[in-house]
Amino acid sequence: MRAGVSWITATDPGIVPNDDGLPGLEQVRDIVGALQLWGLVACVAAVVIGGVVWALGSNGGNPHAAGRGKITVVAAAVAALLIGGANAIIAFFAEAGSAI
Repeated sequence: MRAGVSWITATDPGIVPNDDGLPGLEQVRDIVGALQLWGLVACVAAVVIGGVVWALGSNGGNPHAAGRGKITVVAAAVAALLIGGANAIIAFFAEAGSAI
């Protein structure tokens, strides 16, 4: 260690999340669950619309439209995977953070 440099080590502050800290937590969970459902519905609609654009662009000889449709399908599929797996993703990182 060089002179004049001090090392600060992080310690556990002892703060843990609790379920009874604020009123209305159940309503917030219901709202977030509804938003997840709407997000998944929107992703399915985007996959269908992107697939139609992709098909029409490919069939009509329009490579720009076909490429945009393809990008829409892939982006909507990735978004659906992230939204659908949000609970598992959050649980994974919460467990990884508590193991540190």
